[in-house]
Amino acid sequence: MNYKKTSNFIIKLSSYLFLLLIVAACSQAYYGALEKVGIHKRDIMVDRVQEAKQSQEDAKEQFQSALEEFSSVANFQGGDLEDTYKKLNKELQKSEARADEVTTKIDSVEDVSIALFDEWEQELGQYESAKLRTQSEQQLNDTKVRYEQLMAAMRLAESRIEPVLRPFRDQVLYLKHNLNAKAIASLRGELIQVESDTDKLIRELEVSISEADRFIQETGL
Repeated sequence: MNYKKTSNFIIKLSSYLFLLLIVAACSQAYYGALEKVGIHKRDIMVDRVQEAKQSQEDAKEQFQSALEEFSSVANFQGGDLEDTYKKLNKELQKSEARADEVTTKIDSVEDVSIALFDEWEQELGQYESAKLRTQSEQQLNDTKVRYEQLMAAMRLAESRIEPVLRPFRDQVLYLKHNLNAKAIASLRGELIQVESDTDKLIRELEVSISEADRFIQETGL
């Protein structure tokens, strides 16, 4: 057994867990401060679901725009290749920014949801009325089910982004160092796969956007 490697692993794991505890404590303090001014976790959750939905709508528009630019470059018939590269690179940068935003917004929904469900479960024990406690518990369970469906749709859409970005990055990098007909031919060779992956991404984003609407409408938060 390599004790040095094991020891390093334990140290890294401990540091990671400690960091998670700090983040969790900060989140609780943040939500607690908002509660004091009348902003409840359920309100924050709804707002964040709407923000996550908007980030996915923005990503959908951006990746459609990027595909159009990719297609136009692949069908390049003449002109300034340097200018063509700059346009394609700009679309890549915008797409990566949208991708990061999608992940950030989904993570924020997950963070407040965990806090909300924990609080909800703890408060079930405060009911004097068994009937009201049962109703609240059923609502909690129903909300959790809808939440899991929402997160599954959002994470699936998120997972479709990288397969689109990967060849996009490669082609932009290749074009940067090969501003010639060979580079354009390479783009053409990738176009069909990029179109297919982008279509899959758009479909999953649309499903996720619809799930966000359903979640807000059906949970009654």
